[in-house]
Amino acid sequence: MDYPGNLFVVAAPSGAGKSSLVKALMELDARVQPTVSHTTRAPRGQEKHGREYFFVSAQEFDAMVLANAFVEWAHVHGQRYGTSKKMIEERMAQGADVVLEIDYQGALQIKKMYANAVLIFILPPSWEELRSRLERRGEDAPEIIELRLQNAAVEMAQAPEFDFVIINEVFDRALFDLKAVVHAQRLKYHVQRRARPDTFQALKMA
Repeated sequence: MDYPGNLFVVAAPSGAGKSSLVKALMELDARVQPTVSHTTRAPRGQEKHGREYFFVSAQEFDAMVLANAFVEWAHVHGQRYGTSKKMIEERMAQGADVVLEIDYQGALQIKKMYANAVLIFILPPSWEELRSRLERRGEDAPEIIELRLQNAAVEMAQAPEFDFVIINEVFDRALFDLKAVVHAQRLKYHVQRRARPDTFQALKMA
C-alpha cells in the first residue's frame, strides 16, 4: 500500500462507543475521513442513505460481492455489511487518512489486503457498563441486547489480533488515546517518506 494516506480500522463490540469516538476524532482532525459502508439492514433513527451507510437490498449486495467491489464484507447481527474498495483507495490516494468502523471479521480481512493498515480495538470498562450503554440507547429490544452481549464475548476475544487497544471508560481519555495512535502512525519513518517525498529527496535520503 503505497498511498500517501493511512488506513485506520476501528472495531468494537456494540455499545463500546466506537462511533462516538470516531465522530469526535473526525471533528478534531480534518485529515481523517470516513468511508461509508454498504449494508442490508434498514436505517435507524435519523440515519440517511449515503451518510451513515449506503442502504441496499440483499440482491444489490449480492451483485457487489460478485463484482469484487468490497475489500471486506461480513454478517453482523443477522445483516450484511461491506466496505467499498474504490472509495478507500481513492481517498488514500488523495492523501486522506481513512478510518473504517467495522466489525472484527472485516478488520482482519482488511489487514490481509493492506499490510500497513492500523487496527484499533475499543473495549468497554466492564460487562455491566456495556449492558448499561446498550440499554440506555433505547434502540433494541431486550432479546437483541442479549444477542449483542453474546456477540461481544466473541468479538472481544479477537482484541489480541489488533495493533492497539483503547478502553473507553472516560470518553475524553479514550479520545486522547485514539488521537495519539493516529498521530504516532503519521510519524513512522515509512509513512513520512510516503507523505513528504520532496523533503526526503532534498535531504538526500530518498
